[in-house]
Amino acid sequence: MDFFAFVKPKNELESAPDSKQNVPFVPEEMWIKCPKCNTLLLTTDMEENLRVCTKCGHHFRMDAKQRIEMLADCDTFVEHDAELTSSNILDFPGYDKKLEKAREKANESVICGECLMDGVKTVLCVMEAGFMMGSMGTATGEKITRAFEYATENRLPVIVCTVSGGARMQEGILSLMQMAKTSGAVKRHSDAGLLYITVLTDPTTGGVTASFAMEGDIILAEPNTLVAFAGPRVIEQTMRQKLPRDFQTSEFVLQKGFIDAVVSRDMLKKTLVKLLKMHGCKEAAQ
Repeated sequence: MDFFAFVKPKNELESAPDSKQNVPFVPEEMWIKCPKCNTLLLTTDMEENLRVCTKCGHHFRMDAKQRIEMLADCDTFVEHDAELTSSNILDFPGYDKKLEKAREKANESVICGECLMDGVKTVLCVMEAGFMMGSMGTATGEKITRAFEYATENRLPVIVCTVSGGARMQEGILSLMQMAKTSGAVKRHSDAGLLYITVLTDPTTGGVTASFAMEGDIILAEPNTLVAFAGPRVIEQTMRQKLPRDFQTSEFVLQKGFIDAVVSRDMLKKTLVKLLKMHGCKEAAQ
């Protein structure tokens, strides 16, 4: 017995509209997804809110220039030692190509200079995650050391915003030497009775944590910042133990007494200016 399929003739008036035609095209660069709450955020709203999620408060990473713009008074930042850049001093295989690629985003892993913060003259050093994850090479250590020496000579406070994956393995022991060199410059600045404040941002790890990042007279951190020498995965694999929840976040290390305060980004400049003036740092003469 034959069976016949009866198909209703297509009627364009009754057909469902093409859903794809009714969805407006939104370029990917116009929005960003928050990794904490999964909210889609307009890029313009993010920039206006200092790259902080408007729903859950998650702090996205900032590049060095964005952070300088946030902290320094308008058009007052003057960069020092911009010509100092990393080179392949040990002829490490493949390092030249990595440096070339890193320079597409930034010139070096730290920007140092002086600026006014609410009128207070300050030496400001800001590390750059876009350049090999803010790793500390010889140029990085030299620039930070010179910044402290300049501040000591001119009796100025220093603020350093850290973000780093640690010492740069491509420069070997010469990179590790920067821990001692920067620490010596910090000590001379301290012996002169001058103020040094560090601001830890996500992530601050390795040799930077083991040297100048944790040597500030006052140590601040942004919320949920990873602060560590060795990362949690390395520790768990070594100890074969599960670490506590939120281990090595800024809130965790605050609880353990390693830092002085966790400060949200919208309050950071106000807090720094208050600390500068509280410690006798006066406004520059007009």
